[in-house]
Amino acid sequence: MSTTDAPPHPARPTRHGIPRGFAALIGVLAVGAAVGVGHLVAGIVSPASSPYLAVGDTVIRFSPQSLTEFAKTTFGTSDKPVLLVGVGVVLLILAVVAGITSRYSRTPGVVVIGALGVLGLLAVVSAPVFAPLDVLAPLASLVAGLTVFRRLHALALLLQDAQDAPVHRTGVSRRTVLIGSSAVVGVMSLAAAVGGQLLGRGIADSRRGVTARLAGARLAERASAIPATAAFPELGTPTFLTANPDFYRIDVALRIPERAAEDWSMRIHGMVDKEIMLRFDDLLARPLVERTITMTCVSNPVGGNLISTANFIGVDLREILLEAGVRPGADQLFTTSIDGFTAGTPTSVVMEEGRGALLAIGMNGEALPPEHGFPVRMVVPGLYGYVSATKWITDLAVTTFGAEQSYWLERGWAAQGPIKTESRIDTPRGFASVQAGRVTVAGIAWSQPAGIGKVEVRMDGGAWREAELATEVSGDTWRMWRADFDLGPGSHTVQTRATDSAGRTQTEVQADPVPDGASGWPATIFTAT
Repeated sequence: MSTTDAPPHPARPTRHGIPRGFAALIGVLAVGAAVGVGHLVAGIVSPASSPYLAVGDTVIRFSPQSLTEFAKTTFGTSDKPVLLVGVGVVLLILAVVAGITSRYSRTPGVVVIGALGVLGLLAVVSAPVFAPLDVLAPLASLVAGLTVFRRLHALALLLQDAQDAPVHRTGVSRRTVLIGSSAVVGVMSLAAAVGGQLLGRGIADSRRGVTARLAGARLAERASAIPATAAFPELGTPTFLTANPDFYRIDVALRIPERAAEDWSMRIHGMVDKEIMLRFDDLLARPLVERTITMTCVSNPVGGNLISTANFIGVDLREILLEAGVRPGADQLFTTSIDGFTAGTPTSVVMEEGRGALLAIGMNGEALPPEHGFPVRMVVPGLYGYVSATKWITDLAVTTFGAEQSYWLERGWAAQGPIKTESRIDTPRGFASVQAGRVTVAGIAWSQPAGIGKVEVRMDGGAWREAELATEVSGDTWRMWRADFDLGPGSHTVQTRATDSAGRTQTEVQADPVPDGASGWPATIFTAT
């Protein structure tokens, strides 16, 4: 055979790039590994340092007020899960982009994943409660993401070369790549699961212990029994006391702060004659009181459901401040939560005799639930929660509004936050169909701490009619009402307005929640058939 008849020399494989779908999967696996490892390390070292949650917290802190209100109005108490899902979707999209743009070279993916890691690190470092060890979780997340991406990308390119070559010389098979990918999925899932368990650990035993101690405590003041005539739940109004799982929750904590009662402390300082450091046992050693209080969120729209009532057990805050000696001119109690959230409460309201402000440790016969402030929170009757109800409280500075601005004041909300006289229609529901004839309208009204003196109802723009009121429990709580109307078939509109015990009537003027609470007369349209 002549040299011209020699078989052709094996051609050098031509790289066609990683298939698009496989490249996208590599990006998703790398970013998923980064999230899982970050969650795992955060659970071991510092729950607040999870990069995924830190990014969500950063979004909350820096979102414009209009976006925050839109989220609360649109999603209500589901706003935080929606935010986490949104962050996850964005990460998924960027992970796919990182993979697809790296079909021929790993550089674009390394840049995208590296940038995400740096953003996670910055979110952790900029958190209000940052500690040096908190950098471990985002750094581990960054290393995991880049390592997984580089390794899977290299295996995928070798596999593609092997498929392109006339003679498979690389020794890399699809099976090798699939095993590598499966291993990443397994490690990622295990890390995320273990990390999630570690992030949710820690205070169940402490809560059970506090609940047991409250059950055996002798209360210096016990809440009055709630009479059966205090509510009309059979007509559609709430039960008078709200069960803990049903109590509304509005706060800026993406992850519920956790601290065992035995590890809790709170410093009272600033414009006082004597600083006080309180431990949880110090609170239990003081006279414990139980008070029935209706709490209201300033974001509650007219006719909204961000209002609940509970029996709170705690220590009278005014007595503690009298012991500390509040100096003249101190018009703000600037409180800080474990997670760095701050609120400013008018000193004059808390120091008002008979107001009943509490450092609360119990709720409806048990320790505070974690989402409602365990181990200690503030409760001040008559003020919206944003200026008075600091959960997971750990610091109280007696100061002035001129010296310190709290979280919501910095975002344009009012400083004082007294609860407005409001009412709500619970039945009939909006656009419901009811049987023509005798129709019962029922709902609730509130005006803490004055209490409700009367509620008026009118149908289809007619004359106002005074409603029947349920038995009053106290001025610090809501009050149920009902009224009967004889209605013919057709569409009807019912309106209501409340008047407090001092004669101040709920205003007709419509106002949004910002800056100091919504106002207006609620109305419901329904059909009688």
